[in-house]
Amino acid sequence: MTTNLPSVYDPISTEARWQKFWEEKLLYKADPNRDGEPYSIMIPPPNVTGKLHMGHAFDNTLIDCLVRYHRMKGFNTLYLPGTDHASIAVQTIIEKQLKEEGKTRYELGREKFLERAWEWKAQSKGTIVGQLRRLGVSVDWTRERFTMDSGLSKAVLEAFVRLYDEGKIYRGNYLVNWCPASQSAVSDLEVDQKEVDGKLWHFRYPLTDGSGYVEVATTRPETMLGDTGVAVNPSDERYNKLIGRTLTLPIMNRQIPIIGDELVDPSFGTGCVKVTPAHDPNDFEMGKRHDLPFINIMNKDGTLNENAGEFQGQDRFVARKNVIAKLEADGVLVKIENYKHTVPYSERGKVPVEPLLSTQWFVKIRPMADKALEFFEQNSPEFYPQRWGKVYKDWLVKLKDWVISRQLWWGHQIPAWYAISETNGEITENTPFVVAKSEEEAWEKAKSQFGEEVKLERDADVLDTWFSSGLWPFSTLGWPQETEDLKKYYPTSVLITGFDIIFFWVARMTMMAGHFTEEMPFKDVYIHGLLLDENGKKMSKSKGNGIDPLLLIDKYGTDALRYTLVKEVIGVGQDIRFDYNRKTDESPSVEASRNFANKLWNAARFVMMNLDEETPQQLGVPEATELSDKWILSRFHQTVEETNSYMENYGMGEAAKGLYEFIWGDFCDWYIELVKSRLQEDAEPKSRKVAQQTLAYVLEGILKLLSPFMPHITEEIWHTLTQQPEDTGESLSLQKYPEANTQLIDSELESEFELLIGTIRTIRNLRAEADVKPSVKVTVNLQSESARERQILNTGERLIKDLAKVENLTIADTQKSDTVTKKKSQTALKLIFLGFLTLTLARVAYTVAITVENIPFFGTFFQFVGFGYSLWFIRVYLLPSKKRQELRQRFFKPSTEVNLPEVETSQPEELGEVATGVVGTVQVLLPLEGVIDMNALRGKLEKNLSKIEAEVQSLTGRLSNSKFVDKAPAEVVQGARDSLAEAEKQAEILRSRLERIN
Repeated sequence: MTTNLPSVYDPISTEARWQKFWEEKLLYKADPNRDGEPYSIMIPPPNVTGKLHMGHAFDNTLIDCLVRYHRMKGFNTLYLPGTDHASIAVQTIIEKQLKEEGKTRYELGREKFLERAWEWKAQSKGTIVGQLRRLGVSVDWTRERFTMDSGLSKAVLEAFVRLYDEGKIYRGNYLVNWCPASQSAVSDLEVDQKEVDGKLWHFRYPLTDGSGYVEVATTRPETMLGDTGVAVNPSDERYNKLIGRTLTLPIMNRQIPIIGDELVDPSFGTGCVKVTPAHDPNDFEMGKRHDLPFINIMNKDGTLNENAGEFQGQDRFVARKNVIAKLEADGVLVKIENYKHTVPYSERGKVPVEPLLSTQWFVKIRPMADKALEFFEQNSPEFYPQRWGKVYKDWLVKLKDWVISRQLWWGHQIPAWYAISETNGEITENTPFVVAKSEEEAWEKAKSQFGEEVKLERDADVLDTWFSSGLWPFSTLGWPQETEDLKKYYPTSVLITGFDIIFFWVARMTMMAGHFTEEMPFKDVYIHGLLLDENGKKMSKSKGNGIDPLLLIDKYGTDALRYTLVKEVIGVGQDIRFDYNRKTDESPSVEASRNFANKLWNAARFVMMNLDEETPQQLGVPEATELSDKWILSRFHQTVEETNSYMENYGMGEAAKGLYEFIWGDFCDWYIELVKSRLQEDAEPKSRKVAQQTLAYVLEGILKLLSPFMPHITEEIWHTLTQQPEDTGESLSLQKYPEANTQLIDSELESEFELLIGTIRTIRNLRAEADVKPSVKVTVNLQSESARERQILNTGERLIKDLAKVENLTIADTQKSDTVTKKKSQTALKLIFLGFLTLTLARVAYTVAITVENIPFFGTFFQFVGFGYSLWFIRVYLLPSKKRQELRQRFFKPSTEVNLPEVETSQPEELGEVATGVVGTVQVLLPLEGVIDMNALRGKLEKNLSKIEAEVQSLTGRLSNSKFVDKAPAEVVQGARDSLAEAEKQAEILRSRLERIN
């Protein structure tokens, strides 16, 4: 087996090989009889019609990180995969195909229709499952489930029949949300409320006795054809006297009563509201309270029926225009107002839903919701973050009965058979029925009730998809049978999902589980934020702003995408803006994670090239003696402790970020550099051995820590590092996750080493800013008033010199440097005073000399003597350095206040022009004279600054132009703002560099 890695990491081939290895070796097959505390998660089942989108990638990556972590911690894990049958989605696809063929599902027949649907499912399922495999999720593929497989179908039948027998499922005529596009009822949770700019139409309804009229306002004028009353608030003095009188409904010419009801808001419209019990939820309740007729005017496809009179057969929106025209022609249209209001849209059909009176199957939700609330009061399940628990609770409190029937063919057919022989061969609202788990059981029940000649017809509708999804946490484990899986892995450990699914799925599961298992289906609910596009918008098919994760996987590798998705999750429940360039299909964030993978790869190659072909096990555990070894082991175990803590508290993002900083910074950038000289063949043997042991030990630990996040690259490196043959079936993902050795954690040592690293980094930065060539060794002066810091710097002197390329290093006391400076200042004052005294004496001497000079003979003689003495004084006292020192000592005696420098340090001479930096309280001085051309550097920086300042001025001008800001595309304006911020930052850096060298 090779003992080193290829020079370049190839993620595509590597990831495919390990995914195949994991699956073929059944490494993630759960065993309920194996020891270990159970840890189980059921995959949120994607629609069988779907393709992998970024939401799937995000959700499943987070789940897989937790599962892999707990597996390595020794838990008996189960990560169960599966898909949802997606009733409406599949039905829509098949009907669209049939339409292209000029057929309908009714012409094809139910049996043939379902055959096509199953064929489509088989093709589509392979797509989504194959894509999930590419994510590297560590699921147990032997337990893969489908919401319409035989096991789950039995669970659905069991649940329906039990609820019906208990009186919690009933069939009734009720107002439902009807989607004309899919021609099916939809639940409140499948409705999107959209604010639209609409109209408010005002009409006059005349009193039957001809004494006047009332004015009503409506946003849906076509529904007036089904009005059976007009309501006013009993406390409204304008109208309360009219209560009990009748009106003549325009167009339809039928008499309708004026009723008084507290529900009416006197401030809305005119204070009079039309009542259409069969087409409005509030009107439905008023109709029941006042015993009004229920007149349905609409067909299931959105056209008007025979009860709409002359408008029969017209589409609802076409009929709206024609009704308005008719009312206007009849002189009863008063006015039309612009009106912004909320319209419910079908999430699936993407059309406005129609409140429609329909006979449907319902679940009495209150008993089940109340039970879930009881569990929640006992903190079960526990929500992360906690604020979503309140949302969940509020939703349970407000729940109404759940309509569970859908007018579709693809799905779980409702297990009810109608005795049509009792109602002339037709299914009506009053046709009796039996509920059973099978057709044979249904016949037995029907014959006992209606006789041997009974004729049965099964309900054509299917159950809401969420009915079967609500059973998912326990039906997938074999419920209603008491299987070993159910005993071991239920309740599951955690549900991980986005907040937008709480209403659809989370509460459905808690209600179903509470009722059927007397337990909550999961201990925790981790609600993550939404993954937003590059503009901070929610990704959706309708907006066309989705991002294909497979495209990024092909470009950067699975591990790079996984790591990016997890690393961005800083703070539980926060939304994440995904960094993406739609023009180039590139992501700087994912590219950075790929670079991180390459960094790890190259570091691992270097380590293995210096281990003399020995494994970490062969080398043994290091016993660190040198400072750098103790430091990296302390940092490693500190990171281990932090990572475990984060993972235990759903801090996957914080854990990933911490690992990134340790691996890239501490290990790759610093420790490997620190020990390179110790790995040479001529290095001291014991030191070399410890360096090898430490490198191998920490590298293997890193691979284990990182495995849940980047399972493929870590598996590849680990097998090479440990020389573990693949045919043994051993896997990094099954190794024990690192535990922190707290005895090796030395926070004080880490702080000390941070000072050394910070000092080296500062010197490197100063060299870079001053354009000092890498080959040039420099002189550096370090000053600190702290004796402890000076001691640390002295201890790490060799490291500083080696890694910062320093030839002469001076470490001094800042206070002493200040004292020397003070003494120099005092000396300067003495010199000034001496100069003043000398000038005064010189002036006196000059006056005397002038006087003497005026005496004959004496003047010339004194000039000659003075000139000769001056030459002698210069030769004797000024030219020799020793005499200069004697002269200085004679006039300026040293002060006893000046302390001698410490033994281990020396005081620098005048530094001239220097680049300066600060690390904590350490001043870093890098003399530049003789090292670089200062004028050239200063000129270069000033030229670059001038260019950047011009760019700042130009961008500021554009952004201050209101025409540009208001009319340019939002992305262009944002791009200009981003460019300005970057330019201002660059200008600030250049000014700082100029200040440091001036």
